[in-house]
Amino acid sequence: MSVRLSLRKFFAMEATGGLLLIIAAVVALLANNSPASSWYMGFLDIPVWLRLGPLELAKPLLLWINDGLMALFFLLIGLEVKREMLQGHLAKPSQVILPGAAALGGMAVPALIYWTLNHQDPAAAAGWAIPTATDIAFALGVLALLGKRVPASLKLFLMTLAIIDDLGAIVIIALFYSGALSSTALMLAAGCMAVLFGLNRAGVRRLAPYLLVGAVLWVCVLKSGVHATLAGVALAFFIPLRGGDETEHEAPLLRLEHALHPWVSYAILPLFAFANAGISLAGMNLESFTHSVPLGITAGLLAGKTIGVFGLTFLAVRSGLAALPTGANWGQLLGVAVLCGIGFTMSIFVGSLAFDPATSVYAGQDRMGILTGSTLAAIGGYLIMAAASKRAA
Repeated sequence: MSVRLSLRKFFAMEATGGLLLIIAAVVALLANNSPASSWYMGFLDIPVWLRLGPLELAKPLLLWINDGLMALFFLLIGLEVKREMLQGHLAKPSQVILPGAAALGGMAVPALIYWTLNHQDPAAAAGWAIPTATDIAFALGVLALLGKRVPASLKLFLMTLAIIDDLGAIVIIALFYSGALSSTALMLAAGCMAVLFGLNRAGVRRLAPYLLVGAVLWVCVLKSGVHATLAGVALAFFIPLRGGDETEHEAPLLRLEHALHPWVSYAILPLFAFANAGISLAGMNLESFTHSVPLGITAGLLAGKTIGVFGLTFLAVRSGLAALPTGANWGQLLGVAVLCGIGFTMSIFVGSLAFDPATSVYAGQDRMGILTGSTLAAIGGYLIMAAASKRAA
């Protein structure tokens, strides 16, 4: 029996994971703005040590979640991207044109809006990439509320768009959000990738050797100055997509993707949301929401994503380069464009890289903008989709 997820099961899992994200974020907000605030902050500050001979990693629990567990999230993204590029929705140029154009517009326009509002302050301008992200789990969670009124082709369009968006986010993190580089650690990381390449070329189909070398790769990347989560992406591209005997053994990539998906959807992402969404609302007023950083993020997610995704989709269809998803109408496309403004998970992650929570004055403000923009996008997208789907029915 194939372990590859059916589309129905995939969407169901993503939708449930999106609802768990919402619950985790709300619980975190309540916890940090209640008498339980000291417990919440104390939980995130729990020191965790890992020591192996001369190697010692000592970080608070929050950083283990953001640097360690999120590497598994990026590993899953890498596996999905590789599979889609080789035999899925990214395998043929004709399948990529429409979601690719939408993803490009959905990254460029929000970044431009944010930069326009914050370019005079270099420290604030560092957050330009925050509103470029789309949270597929959250967005599909909202779509799930509409049930069968949403055509499957539109869900596939959103999924493919989000995968391309995630790939763009990976490139942005690698190019713009890496710290001071360590040549020694980078050389060791390159050595690990050479070993992974050798395993792949030698036809090794067991996952254990890849995961063992991948763990060493994560430590090397962590120490190199490049963000540690990118080790997950690098590892994914070396996992074989073909099994040794397809009639008896499933492809290693599909087995690993199948095993990771429920853990990421039901545990890692909700835990990440709980750890990062708990902003303190003490002392906040209307002026706090109209500061250029939260305003730029909110405007980028809500207006930028809508204009970028819908505008490039419209141009691609009208120019004859692509066609509307089967069974979908322009109203539903507009609703999906608004839903793409739900940045949440990846936006919070990029925000933690752009604004160091320990030193930056914008660390809380960026999350305020993310939560505001994502919430408005979820509500607006749902209402538009409901109205457009009702007319279509």
